[in-house]
Amino acid sequence: MDPTQNTSAGIGGSNGTIRYQTNDGTSTVTVADDSKENLSQVINSIEKTLGVLHQLHLTVTSFTPASQLHLLQRLNSLVMELDNMTKLSEKCNIQIPMEVLNLIDDGKNPDEFTKDVLNSCIARNQVTKGKTDAFKDLRKHILEELEQNFPDEVDMYREIRASSAAVTKRLAQSQSVLPNGDAKVKNEL
Repeated sequence: MDPTQNTSAGIGGSNGTIRYQTNDGTSTVTVADDSKENLSQVINSIEKTLGVLHQLHLTVTSFTPASQLHLLQRLNSLVMELDNMTKLSEKCNIQIPMEVLNLIDDGKNPDEFTKDVLNSCIARNQVTKGKTDAFKDLRKHILEELEQNFPDEVDMYREIRASSAAVTKRLAQSQSVLPNGDAKVKNEL
């Protein structure tokens, strides 16, 4: 495109595409992120609503019978902006846990919810790790006891385990799968 040409931008359609059109009639289409655009529209609507509420507050605090028409206009603009906000918010799919909303209603910081969730995850992780370690210790103890009482059988068991582990490892390598089940990604240089 020639830098001397003027361009104009317009949002076309409901799919969030932005169409840039030049003076010579050609156009290019860029796809915008719908969710971010919808969210920014809702945020703008919230800011407008807050502005209208502030204006309404000023009108009510200095109310005189002569300013009744002005008050009704502000109320109508508030209703229209709330309606607009409702319509815009239907396009946004943001899910907020009820616990966060309850914390906000109680006048608390919503970061406390995140902190509590993180702490509970850490606690559950420690409990799970403790159980895993306990089972490893139990397995080790049982193998030691079995080895004292049944040494031949334990040797056979270890041979079987080693051979099956080797087969599983070869199979995993041939299928490009890691031992933990994840797929191996090849680096492209």
